[in-house]
Amino acid sequence: MLSASHIRKTFDGAEVLRDVSLSVKEGEVVAIIGRSGSGKSTLLRCINHLEKIDSGEITIGKDTLVSSVDGKAVYAPQDRLRALCLKMGFVFQSYNLFPHWTVLDNLCIPQTAVLHRSRREAEKKALALLSRVGLGDRGSAYPCQLSGGQQQRVAIARALALDPEILCFDEPTSALDPELTREVLTVIRDLAKEKHTMLIVTHEMKFAREVADRIVFMHEGVIAAQGTPDEIMKGGNEQLLAFMGDLDQ
Repeated sequence: MLSASHIRKTFDGAEVLRDVSLSVKEGEVVAIIGRSGSGKSTLLRCINHLEKIDSGEITIGKDTLVSSVDGKAVYAPQDRLRALCLKMGFVFQSYNLFPHWTVLDNLCIPQTAVLHRSRREAEKKALALLSRVGLGDRGSAYPCQLSGGQQQRVAIARALALDPEILCFDEPTSALDPELTREVLTVIRDLAKEKHTMLIVTHEMKFAREVADRIVFMHEGVIAAQGTPDEIMKGGNEQLLAFMGDLDQ
């Protein structure tokens, strides 16, 4: 479904991703964990083309988003790149809803602009998704009238509205209190039960253990360990043991 091979990324000369390779199977839920600055969010943003890589290869299915030629990244032509990026939905840490649009418009306008659906078709899809995330009665509200958990659920519904093949979440609960966190994680758990392919950067270890088929631990720009939740919880290397120990304190 998704393959990222030998990804390298630098910011101002500092290497943030160092020869990272990761694959995700259809229907698989992969949680990416690690300390702040370990490269986990940068990897997710590179996979989604929100950041450009320096070298490496990213493929979605049989299609190549970017490959390396003479050690430098070469991206697909712009029209092809756009089509490939539409196969991935991205849910941001800070929601990124349009504040001057209603909830319904936040879901409908991307559908009409990107997928060229009629307004009627877009509204039908949007209302069904809002009901699915428990917000069927909030279509006329503006983002500022919603709690953080409600805004994040709208953001998830918006991502689903474009029918992505892969859903990516970048710390979707880090800005929320425990009660609102539970609201959002319940929605993601339901998506996992429906076998959506998902990549989730998270600091919620209990959630990662419950939902993920595989957990990837990043440390200083590399994948230092990966495995099933049970395998990860047993530790495996010095960095992972130290990370798990800090979480228990």
